[in-house]
Amino acid sequence: HIAHTVEEAVEFALDLGYPLVVRPSFTMGGLGSGFAYTETELRRIVGDGLHQSPTTEVLLEESILGWKEYELELMRDTTDNTVVVCSIENVDPVGVHTGDSITVAPALTLTDREYQKLRDIGIAIIRGVGVDTGGCNIQFAVHPETGRIIVIEMNPRVSRSSALASKATGFPIAKIATKLALGYTLDEIRNDITQSTPASFEPTIDYVVTKVPRFAFEKFPGADPSLTTSMKSVGEAMALAGNFQESLGKAMRSIDKRHMGFSWDGERPDEAEVNELLKAMKTPTEDRYLQLQRAIWGGATIEQLFEATKIDPWFLKQFTLINETAIEVRDAETLSFRLLKKAKQAGLSDLQIAHLRGLGDEGENTVRELRWAFGLRPVYKTVDTCAAEFDAVTPYYYSCYADETELRPREREAVIILGSGPNRIGQGIEFDYTCVHAVQELGKDYDTIMVNCNPETVSTDYDMSDRLYFEPLTFEDVLEIYEAEKKMGPVKGVIVQLGGQTPLSLAARLKAAGVPILGTTPESIDLAENRELFGEVLKKARMNAPRYGTALSLEEAQEAARSIGYPVLVRPSYVLGGRGMEIVYDDAQLEKYVNRALAEAQADTVVSGRLPSPLLIDKFLQDAIEVDVDALFDGEELYIGGIMEHVEEAGVHSGDAACTLPPSTLSDDQIRRLREGTYAIAKGCGVQGLINVQYAFMANTLYVIEANPRASRTVPFASKATGVALAKAAARIMAGETIAQQRANGLLLPEGDGGVMHVGQQVAVKESVLPFKRFRTPVGKTVDILLGPEMRSTGEVMGFDRDFPHAFAKSQLAAYDGGLPTSGNVFISVNDSDKRQLPLMAVR
Repeated sequence: HIAHTVEEAVEFALDLGYPLVVRPSFTMGGLGSGFAYTETELRRIVGDGLHQSPTTEVLLEESILGWKEYELELMRDTTDNTVVVCSIENVDPVGVHTGDSITVAPALTLTDREYQKLRDIGIAIIRGVGVDTGGCNIQFAVHPETGRIIVIEMNPRVSRSSALASKATGFPIAKIATKLALGYTLDEIRNDITQSTPASFEPTIDYVVTKVPRFAFEKFPGADPSLTTSMKSVGEAMALAGNFQESLGKAMRSIDKRHMGFSWDGERPDEAEVNELLKAMKTPTEDRYLQLQRAIWGGATIEQLFEATKIDPWFLKQFTLINETAIEVRDAETLSFRLLKKAKQAGLSDLQIAHLRGLGDEGENTVRELRWAFGLRPVYKTVDTCAAEFDAVTPYYYSCYADETELRPREREAVIILGSGPNRIGQGIEFDYTCVHAVQELGKDYDTIMVNCNPETVSTDYDMSDRLYFEPLTFEDVLEIYEAEKKMGPVKGVIVQLGGQTPLSLAARLKAAGVPILGTTPESIDLAENRELFGEVLKKARMNAPRYGTALSLEEAQEAARSIGYPVLVRPSYVLGGRGMEIVYDDAQLEKYVNRALAEAQADTVVSGRLPSPLLIDKFLQDAIEVDVDALFDGEELYIGGIMEHVEEAGVHSGDAACTLPPSTLSDDQIRRLREGTYAIAKGCGVQGLINVQYAFMANTLYVIEANPRASRTVPFASKATGVALAKAAARIMAGETIAQQRANGLLLPEGDGGVMHVGQQVAVKESVLPFKRFRTPVGKTVDILLGPEMRSTGEVMGFDRDFPHAFAKSQLAAYDGGLPTSGNVFISVNDSDKRQLPLMAVR
């Protein structure tokens, strides 16, 4: 039934019965949808759905909660040739949005007869709907007992799953869809990877692909953590391997999130805990697979697990086998070659094996040395679209523990570039922009080798770099790639500056293992990240910083905060996106913060109430103007990429604040001080490449908030606002060239830089896009939308015009659906300290 009002929906529900599914028309990611079990829930979900739907209509459907869910990606040309590019199976049952589910390709629990039936239905649908050229995505539900098939939906376009299918198979769906729209037929389009077969050959894959979503509930306190038909994940990682267990293990460590890999630390769960876990799993959350693994460890049967989760028994058996292998590793007297290989083929990392053997984090090196002594190394296989039936020309690789590698020797010197991993709040597609620009530029003189695990990015396109490794960005996996590539040809080094905090955190260990790091050294990175060392750099440069302290315990934190004076800004070390950052106003609030930090830290790294790494405590600057500076430095010369003034006052994270380039209110003297300060910091830290420095002006006194010796999320914005490819120039500088050379070759301006202001200069404004409408409390209320020092935005837009007001207006129109309100009421809520300025604002 289609309803246009809440009352219509309530009336239809009397016929359909509860529970039922509510789905708004023309929304993405299941926005506004949900399962309604009562009339109260129905009224809430339908009300939200009607608001979100541009056509103000919702679809009411019978509940198919708990059925198995599959997807087919199909393509059709003008002569009615139709191919199934890929089948995808959701490990989670119907009820969890496909974007929030772990998915595998190809589908693993379909019989050939069932698959052929879905294929026939899919081809009939693409013909019946009238998709004459291009691709479509069709989602099916299959009853786990009767085999009844229901079509959930059909998207007559390239979808989120299309990107996943393209990376999983090497079949470029969007590219081929474009050619089909221009009149080509599938048999006329050549397969890029084999160079010898047409696109009318359906891809065949002899490996298993697993996609795992990345969530950010920690950024939205109070949000309902349950996973439903409305998508809540902010990114995803993908892994390829020879079997499901190995593929899953690689994908879970690719998520790059603490506690997201399977763990057997602590005591084995008892019967009471297992029962609690089974009860908790009935409502799927981000932690459902960790709960599943603990329940298996505690002795839960496949029947009990199926009853709680409705996950297909085949997958549950695989989880059980992983658990059995882990216990075997833990209990063995010694690690034999056979057992270690079995563990690697079950997806266990060196770090997980070290923990199982009671060796802790440091034991990872011990496990690797033993593995290497056995000659047990991963081999690299090619994604070839044809299960090795034809030779693959494009070097697109994944690792697995098999017998024969498919890597080929090369002649040119290579540069390895580490990507940013799954999109997340604080580390998104902006970093992929810098990686891609570096690949494009360095590819002129070197063989570029890209390492990443994100199927949503341009950097993981098979034709972007000279070699692509679709691998986790962990120390173990990156080191193995470096060692394998050394045998294939000369390697100049590894670039860690461009992918955000994830590759940066690997720099010191990689260098210690003998891997050359290009650009800023790990020692220089630590100068900027370590508060005490950075304080010495600022002292030498005679620059101000907010009063600060560090603390490893509650007592130290309270002592530091009292010495500095409240309010203070508290955050962990080595984080991105303001993770865990909070403005604290008194001892009681500080105690809550430290206790939460202790609880979130890994149990085995917390010793008698002390954290593994220090908390940073800064004096919070009130009523200050915040400024971001992106710059290039080659050891001698500084090139300012852009000076960006925040629209909001200091206290709102730079990733959430709007900013303008050039700055609107800064004087020439203030800009001069910013330039001199950035030079002194870059020189003092020994930067070679990109650096981002965040400043604040309070009563015209310049304070340094922090410096990041890497690409920042504002590099794409600054590059597009000034017309200068900063990432390309940075890549050259990291490879050993100078800024003067970049001016000469045209990558940088021949004179001046982005810090020089011109009369009549075009103005660019960056505005953040926030996902608050995706996150509600369990009773349906919106979460707190107040912006602060912890980043929450998931994207950004840019407005460009002749002056600030016009550019700002464009940015707001781009950021908010439905345009800006021009009439109506305004609710104004302010602190007592701001009320003096309220009348002027209210009148305007």
